[in-house]
Amino acid sequence: MNYSNFKTPLNTGRMWIFLLLALFISDAALAQQPKERLTPQHVAKTKSVGDVIMAPDGNRLAYTLTVQADPMKENKSAKRELYLMDLLSGESTPFVTTMSVSSVQFRPGNNALTFLGKRSGDNVNALYQISLEGGEPQKLFSFETSIAAYHWAPDGDHIAYMAADPSSVESSSELPYKPEIYEENLTQRRGYITNVTMSDHAPHRVALEGSIYQMKWSPNGEKIALAIAPTPLIDDYYMHQQVKIVDNHGEKVLAEVNHEGKLGQFEWSPNGNLLAMIAGADIHDPIDGRLFVVSAEGGTPNNIKPDFRGMFEHIQWANNNTLNYLASEGVWSSYGKINSDGSGMQTIVGNGGPNLGDFSRSNNATVAFVGDSPSHPSEIFLMKKGQKTPKRMTNSNDWLSNIEMGEQEVVTWTARDGKRLQGLLIHPVNATKDSTYPLVTVVHGGPESHYNNGWLTGYSQPGQVAAGKGYYVFYPNYRGSTGRGVNFAKSSQGDLAGAEFDDIVDGVDEFVEAGIAHPDKIGVTGGSYGGYATGWMATRYTDRFAAGVMFVGISNNISRWGTSDIPEELFPVHARKRIWEDYQFYLERSPIYYAGQAETPLLIMAGKEDTRVDPGQSYELYRHIKTRTDTPVRLVLYPGEGHGNTRSTARFDYNVRMMRWFDQYLKGEEQRPDTEIDVEAVDIQN
Repeated sequence: MNYSNFKTPLNTGRMWIFLLLALFISDAALAQQPKERLTPQHVAKTKSVGDVIMAPDGNRLAYTLTVQADPMKENKSAKRELYLMDLLSGESTPFVTTMSVSSVQFRPGNNALTFLGKRSGDNVNALYQISLEGGEPQKLFSFETSIAAYHWAPDGDHIAYMAADPSSVESSSELPYKPEIYEENLTQRRGYITNVTMSDHAPHRVALEGSIYQMKWSPNGEKIALAIAPTPLIDDYYMHQQVKIVDNHGEKVLAEVNHEGKLGQFEWSPNGNLLAMIAGADIHDPIDGRLFVVSAEGGTPNNIKPDFRGMFEHIQWANNNTLNYLASEGVWSSYGKINSDGSGMQTIVGNGGPNLGDFSRSNNATVAFVGDSPSHPSEIFLMKKGQKTPKRMTNSNDWLSNIEMGEQEVVTWTARDGKRLQGLLIHPVNATKDSTYPLVTVVHGGPESHYNNGWLTGYSQPGQVAAGKGYYVFYPNYRGSTGRGVNFAKSSQGDLAGAEFDDIVDGVDEFVEAGIAHPDKIGVTGGSYGGYATGWMATRYTDRFAAGVMFVGISNNISRWGTSDIPEELFPVHARKRIWEDYQFYLERSPIYYAGQAETPLLIMAGKEDTRVDPGQSYELYRHIKTRTDTPVRLVLYPGEGHGNTRSTARFDYNVRMMRWFDQYLKGEEQRPDTEIDVEAVDIQN
């Protein structure tokens, strides 16, 4: 039947009144329905924007959207989908959703986007291209090993790319068993150059020994700046990368940059005369967060804003003399501009707006940002020339409008030695005045990291899930955190677990004294260095904390040094003295030293394949507490996971176990949690 021609015998006027009345009643009923609260199920389906790449003409932008796998169906890592946004209409079009993409770029001189991906049937990560008019992605170039990253030359034909050396040494043994030789015969990450338009053009390798991590063509295509470390060891990646400039064939070193310390992003000026780079102030700076400029002829770079009490996160040249930057200042993000000599620094977007995490600027001064807020994960924001406030352009989680969330505020407190500190506090949903609530303290890792005033909920961060269950959630930026200048970042060095962790306790004590946090219901959690803090609070400060959830954490600083893949980074940017110079100090700054007095019920979770903090650290603290006390302790290992869970079911499992542990030992809502997760029994609506 053709319903477009169907005629109703009812009076049309009466029918419209009936329909309007029904709609009014329906809307009123929906308005009266109570909102939901965030749950582990919600966290498991949350999408977030990852990268944004503005087209040079400013008419379009590309971005990636991270989409998690359903933890009830498959234990897989999240997929990064590719979207294209038309800035004239504001509409986004899904471009690539059948494979996970990375390193998205507009191909110069071509009406196309390129990206790295691995389609079904591919053995390695390859370079793909898709027309801006749409269609199916086409494989443009592949190598013997996976391409890790690439950069287009201005001609749109040549790429500089990095990949594992395919000529790595293979064992010649004929025995049916092959042992692993630790830290020997490592595969270098080489740099290559090729013309992708010539099918018979063999790539040629950059003639430098070492592992290359960045390669960027000069604006005229005659040179390539690259970052190279002497070996593929993680320690060398963190501490010993050097910038060199080679000719466009990668055969001759033309210039070298003399810098010592951590290295981040670097960019050519439009005329090719300068390089701007984000790096550490010196070898003892724990983070690459200072802004340097150096001549393209090489030499020693100039730290153009050494007294900046923040941290530079991302840069892009606006013209030959001016840089746009994204920075963290305390718990806030800022976007601004600065001259290449350090003068004329001006904030364009400051406090009070979205928390900005990345940006891309077009030739017409339109700027696209990746930003989030206390109530929403990362999305695309846009700011056109002359505007001062970015406007949100995407809404990847529209279901969040039906979620009731706790208020999030910036808090400050005074440490016992008088130092002023910052952090963030999420209130329980519908918290009432003059009432105390349990509080969960979430300690960031690093310690060279910090929390910004944005979205603070994830599989290992209780955030709004805990707020929905009646908890305060405290995120402290203790001394040694980033975002407050180089001196603050160095202020915890040589004092592992000392004043840095005392800062956290002092902040918790202020909440207790203020009468908002129940003194007998304080919890703590964190991963990596935050896991170290959790173990410390559960042993050294066990009288202050009623429950702890420790993730991939440090328990013994002596054995940790010998089992980590970054033992050498520890010395210059954290400890400032060697293990063997003072074994007793390192032992006394380890949670196992105080494990005999532990009364804090502790859930310990770790990736079974973690190379950063060996799972033996978790075994040690578990065994000490279990043997020396009657305190509840449980160890959960995640097979196939490393320094943090990447797969969907492992992340969901972690989130549920964390909240069950706090519900039991801070709220007493159930008996000791069962070792298994009963998905059907997980309270979806709290």
